[in-house]
Amino acid sequence: MDLRSYIRDVLDFKPGITFFDITPLLAEPVAFRYAIDALAERYNTCGANKIVAAEARGFLFGAPLAYKMNIGFIPVRKPGKLPYKTTSVTYDLEYGTDSLQMHVDAIKPGDKVLIIDDLLATGGTTGGMIELVKGAGAEVAGIGFLIELGFLDGASKLEGIPHEYLLKL
Repeated sequence: MDLRSYIRDVLDFKPGITFFDITPLLAEPVAFRYAIDALAERYNTCGANKIVAAEARGFLFGAPLAYKMNIGFIPVRKPGKLPYKTTSVTYDLEYGTDSLQMHVDAIKPGDKVLIIDDLLATGGTTGGMIELVKGAGAEVAGIGFLIELGFLDGASKLEGIPHEYLLKL
C-alpha cells in the first residue's frame, strides 16, 4: 500500500517548515489498519513485553500496536500529566530542551521494550524514551516509526539500536 498518498504536506506550518500530517491516514481505516499490521509484522518476534510511546501522536500507533501484539502499553508524557510518581528525562532539541516522564513502576528491570512513535525527525524524543527505558533497567527490543525524515538524521541519536519505519521522506 502506498502510505505516502495518505500523508498531507502542510507547507510553511511554521516559517520554512513542512509538517507531515498523518490525520488523513488515521481517517482511512484500511490505511491505518495496514500501518498497524505492518508494524506488528516487523516486531512480532522481537520479544517485547511492553510498548513505550510518547504523547500524543505516538499513542495513536503505540496503543493499537500493543493491543495487536498482546503486550503492555506505557504512556510517556510531558511533565505534570501523569498522576503517580514519575521518573523524568530532559533532552536536547534543535531550539532548546524538553522533558518526558513515565511512571516509576511502569517498566521493570529485565523488561524488553519496543519504542514506537509516528515520526523520527531529529531523534530527541526517541533518545529521551531510550534513556527512560534503559534507566528503568530494561532492554530496548526495537524502535519503530510510521515515518522517518531521513534528511534530519535522527537515526544518529538512537544509540545504534536498530529501527524500522514504514515510510522514509
